[in-house]
Amino acid sequence: MSESPIEVVENAGIVRLTISRPKALNALNSDVLIELERVLAELEARDDLRAVLITGAGEKSFVAGADIAEMRDKTPEEARDFARKALDTFKRLETLPVPTVALVNGFCLGGGCELALACDWAVASDNAIFGQPEVLLGVIPGFGGTQRLPRRIGPAMAIDLCTTGRKIDAKEALRIGLVNRVMPQAELEAYADELAKQIGGNGPRSVRAAKQAIHDGMDQDLDSALALENALFAFCFAGDEQTEGMSAFVEKRKPNF
Repeated sequence: MSESPIEVVENAGIVRLTISRPKALNALNSDVLIELERVLAELEARDDLRAVLITGAGEKSFVAGADIAEMRDKTPEEARDFARKALDTFKRLETLPVPTVALVNGFCLGGGCELALACDWAVASDNAIFGQPEVLLGVIPGFGGTQRLPRRIGPAMAIDLCTTGRKIDAKEALRIGLVNRVMPQAELEAYADELAKQIGGNGPRSVRAAKQAIHDGMDQDLDSALALENALFAFCFAGDEQTEGMSAFVEKRKPNF
């Protein structure tokens, strides 16, 4: 690759990743997946990381899907390997210890929707279009859509989208819980900056602990999950962060995390 398809911009521990293949509407090909996994591997090892925001270059598309031209002539074995690369990359994104947010602009289809689902939450511009249209191409979602989508919006709605291949607008995506917020395209950048400041101003250990408690607890029975929460709550009292946060509250000042 002569030029990276992933643009990385960082400010005070907040990292913004932009998938940049605008001529292909930021479609996911092997080069993108390899580079994205490399970047994520570097990020997950960092103690100073606060949050990761991910978006697509331009106003037309977040990610329009996987690269159909690359997939068209694959054998079943090659298709399995291609999908496995995406699954491994998205799992690395999903399990980052810090909050991850998809900033969705324009088309968010197929692999793009699956990428957004691998983030902790998504914010969409009012021109966003979502869908899992793989059945229109004679396949099914292969980058985690059949599993993460029902966990996000429920099985009935997931089957609806995955078997009809229909596309939905940002308003419906908000209604069914696929995204957390919708705003005008022109406001998405300002929201990203404000979100970065909001997360960056909170205690980094407690933010990580909150994400861990929710993610890990979802796969456990309630009693085990509550025990996990209790352990992580106690863990927050082991360092200086809790002392500073509570002292700042009592002294009516802003904490210095």
